[in-house]
Amino acid sequence: MVADNRSLAVVIASEINARPDQVVAAVGLLDEGATVPFIARYRKEVTGGLDDTQLRNLAERLVYLRELEARRSSIADSISGQGKMTDELSARIAKATTKAELEDLYLPYKPKRRTRAEIARERGLGPLAEAIWGDRAADPARLAQAYVTGDVADVKAALEGARDIVAETFSENADLLGKLRQHMRAGAVLKARVVDGKQEQGAKFSDYFDHTERWANVPGHRALAMLRGWNEEFLTLSIEVDQDDPSPVKPAQRMIAAAFDIRDRGAADRWLLEVAGWTWRVKLSVSLSLDLMREMRERAEEDAIHVFARNLKDLLLAAPAGSRSTMGLDPGIRTGVKVAIVDGTGKLLDTTTVYPFPPRNDVRGTQAELAALVRKHNVELISIGNGTGSRETERLVADMLTNLPGAKPTKVIVSEAGASVYSASETAAAEFPQLDVSLRGAVSIARRLQDPLAELVKIEPKSIGVGQYQHDVDQNKLSRSLDAVVEDAVNAVGVDLNTASAPLLSRVSGLSRSIAEAIVIHRDQNGPFQSRRELLKVARLGNRTFEQAAGFLRIPNGKEPLDSSAVHPEAYGVAKKIVAACGRDLRTVMGDSAALKALDPRQFIDEQFGLPTVKDIISELEKPGRDPRPSFKTATFADGIDEIGDLKIGMLLEGTVTNVAAFGAFVDIGVHQDGLVHVSQLADRFVKDPHDVVKAGDVVKVRVVEVDVKRKRIALTMRKDGGEAAQPPQTGDRGKPANPKFMKTEKPSEQGAFGAALAEALKKR
Repeated sequence: MVADNRSLAVVIASEINARPDQVVAAVGLLDEGATVPFIARYRKEVTGGLDDTQLRNLAERLVYLRELEARRSSIADSISGQGKMTDELSARIAKATTKAELEDLYLPYKPKRRTRAEIARERGLGPLAEAIWGDRAADPARLAQAYVTGDVADVKAALEGARDIVAETFSENADLLGKLRQHMRAGAVLKARVVDGKQEQGAKFSDYFDHTERWANVPGHRALAMLRGWNEEFLTLSIEVDQDDPSPVKPAQRMIAAAFDIRDRGAADRWLLEVAGWTWRVKLSVSLSLDLMREMRERAEEDAIHVFARNLKDLLLAAPAGSRSTMGLDPGIRTGVKVAIVDGTGKLLDTTTVYPFPPRNDVRGTQAELAALVRKHNVELISIGNGTGSRETERLVADMLTNLPGAKPTKVIVSEAGASVYSASETAAAEFPQLDVSLRGAVSIARRLQDPLAELVKIEPKSIGVGQYQHDVDQNKLSRSLDAVVEDAVNAVGVDLNTASAPLLSRVSGLSRSIAEAIVIHRDQNGPFQSRRELLKVARLGNRTFEQAAGFLRIPNGKEPLDSSAVHPEAYGVAKKIVAACGRDLRTVMGDSAALKALDPRQFIDEQFGLPTVKDIISELEKPGRDPRPSFKTATFADGIDEIGDLKIGMLLEGTVTNVAAFGAFVDIGVHQDGLVHVSQLADRFVKDPHDVVKAGDVVKVRVVEVDVKRKRIALTMRKDGGEAAQPPQTGDRGKPANPKFMKTEKPSEQGAFGAALAEALKKR
């Protein structure tokens, strides 16, 4: 029953706005081991021009659909093995489009623990249930009298056994389950309440101490906040539906009755209707609530992972300061400020630790030592980590620069997120085996200003700190998504083959960590690579790996000028035909936009390379080795505004966007606590997605609209009118608009079995 690539392609093509034949071609390349960056850049003719976003979505959906097909086959085999497969059931299994639909169909045949219904059947009560089904006018109590035996104490026990059998029938009807699930999705509400006695301990979740909102409308960041509060045992959570319906027979009960043709034809029908209500209350509402809770978590995780991925991409592709000698300062109060100097290539030149703050207070000695290092190494940039003591360190540096004669270095505050993780990593230990762990962080802070991408790839993406609730989401999915972002970013920029570290090389299309290390060893033993072709001399690097990687590796000033560009070696022949048409030397043509634009790309098409590749080659020749990253600029923090208590309403400040979430953007304004620009305050127009306005690393102007020192919250605006036209929203989790209709005060409901089941269900994601 497992589908082939073509049937999967039809489904995926409709989702990524492509043709099935394009998807089939891309799946074939992926299955052969080709990477997304390679396919997107160098196989446009094969895929019909699918871009990297389409290919990433394709790859992700392919995993899900293949898992779905494997589960479909497994279920079909299980039912067939039981001898219970029918043509109708087989057709329904084949048509199921989600894992939930498949599991609903499988439920009656799924091996399970001994149920109450099975026990009732063992006691001979199956015929009683059938008798009640068969005669809707009969009195169930009268029918039950015939089933009182040594195993069945009385009529009540007999009817309870029959109820269990009927309830199982209700609970295993796939069509009914689907309809009830849709009913809950449409009308369910999520309720969060504080656990009695934990108001003070759980103060950070106070926005959810008495909170109700529609399940369908819960945004991801709020869902994850409430789930975290529940996980830390400060909140109770429940999902309810039809609580405001005044009728004695609830809609869900009526749906069960309709599915089994239960009407008021007599006592049996009335008994069955009561069983329908009992089944809903005791079994189905609980199990479907758990389904919705899982769906909510999965939906929230997808949102959170998407936000993290977009922020990480922006951070990795932030403007590099370039090959300039840099001083990195890792601030510390009691433990001192760690100092590292690197040259324009990132090579470590010098390190020290200075102690300008208590208890030593050696301000003058520190400034003298820093000034001496600046002069000794011709430092052009000073990179200051934004952790504890950063503003004090920045003031110290500013005073030092004031008294420094001649050209002065530029000081920049940078995010130090992940620097400590790098310092203690195997990569850092291998790079600086003799260097103290604390000083390795200063090296990282210096290098990440020079080239954020080259340095940040050494750090586990999850440690870079640009996500929302990143530790609460599925870590495997998060890792896959973030690894894809890093791979795309590295290959979009390209890598200098002769200077790149092994961690950076390992992110290049087709290169594993071991091959990347082999490249560095070969380079160290034999000197710089003179051409891309020399890569084939590296141990265990074969033709297939070369094909995947070569186009993303650069060799500036090598023997072959095209080795410094993104033109793939396999297309050098076409590139040289293009150059020959210009009638000039390759080195003089590269960069001559006017000469290249005068050519007709169609005249260079051949059997292997079509118009898309030819156009790409001409574009690359126009701007060989172009860097897609923006030009470098920095934010200037206001003097005298060092702590949150220094802020005043109305202050206009400059800052750097550190993180973009679904509800707004966080901005570092130099007070050790990022401020939030709520999505409603990002522009003078309606903004649906904050990423449409800002991205991580942007330098922005903001105005202070609210300061809560106790809760360490800062509200900012980027509106030109200063935000007066839009009042700061009532917030939950720093950014949710309150909905009065769903902010009712009610007594917390007891979770009991639901809470335990929820814990178990979420563990099994």
